Amino acid sequence: MNAKSEALPPAVSVIMPVLNEERHLREAVHAILRQEYAGEMEVVVALGPSTDRTDEIAAELVREDPRVHTVPNPTGRTPAALNAAIKASRHPIVVRVDGHAALSPGYITTAVRLLEETGAMNVGGIMHAEGQNDWEHAVAAAMTSKIGVGNAAFHTGGAAQQAETVYLGVFRREALEQQGGYNEEFIRAQDWELNFRIREAGGLIWFSPELKVSYRPRPSVKALAKQYKDYGRWRHVVARYHEGSINLRYLAPPTAVCAIAAGVVVGAALTPWGFVIPGGYLAAIVAGSIPAGKGLPLKARLQIPVALATMHMSWGWGFLTSPRSLARKVIASRRPAVLGETQEA
Repeated sequence: MNAKSEALPPAVSVIMPVLNEERHLREAVHAILRQEYAGEMEVVVALGPSTDRTDEIAAELVREDPRVHTVPNPTGRTPAALNAAIKASRHPIVVRVDGHAALSPGYITTAVRLLEETGAMNVGGIMHAEGQNDWEHAVAAAMTSKIGVGNAAFHTGGAAQQAETVYLGVFRREALEQQGGYNEEFIRAQDWELNFRIREAGGLIWFSPELKVSYRPRPSVKALAKQYKDYGRWRHVVARYHEGSINLRYLAPPTAVCAIAAGVVVGAALTPWGFVIPGGYLAAIVAGSIPAGKGLPLKARLQIPVALATMHMSWGWGFLTSPRSLARKVIASRRPAVLGETQEA
């Protein structure tokens, strides 16, 4: 009996921050509970102040399965939810999942194996966007195409390799506790910031295409625009927080916004040739949407250029308008990486 228990893989805590997730929460939790993992497992759902049926559905899930627990997150902020769930959880492996994401079969088993094989402190894989209607199919196609997100491996795939950050993540608890969890000033980009500290402390972050999480896109143009504006806004905070972290992929959307705006102004005030720039951008996203939409219904394919433009323009505008005061506030909260005993030696 003892030999058998010693052979079991490490116990796992799955943490999930949720806010207004009535549409996807049950599916997300069930995808966890269906994992064929030989070790012990618990699910800790951190409940923000939702205005829909999220809390009711969470209570039903707790009644249905003793492995599911909830903790309150009064602020509604993602990093605060993650820290609350980490504190309430108890196992040596911590799996982060969102309320609108679904783990693929075998995800946890594969992640634990990769942690052991690579010695990494955090492993993650592909954010596989999947829609449930024509608009979401269009957004999913945009989010998994190079014209939509550049060469980001966790969107488009790639070889297993060391990474700066990964989508969601499966952590060794020791890394989370050593670094004091997530920095709660990072309303967005908290994954990048935590992984930065783990890397500074000498820990390895590992990307593997073996790991895949189904992601449900935002259900409207307005929601997608807000999401990508926030992404751009916080990516500029990260650039100010850590000089040298920016690259051409991140500069493309704000450059496009400036170029298109200048082209429209020049075209309207001076010469029609100015409209070549916005016209060229429009032609590029229409052309790029053709391979991206392969196999989708016509109505979904026609909406891909709208999704692409919304993502690019919102991200770029968020980057350009990100206030320095926000970066200063976040920089003031900077946590130095904490070295482990072996690293200090």
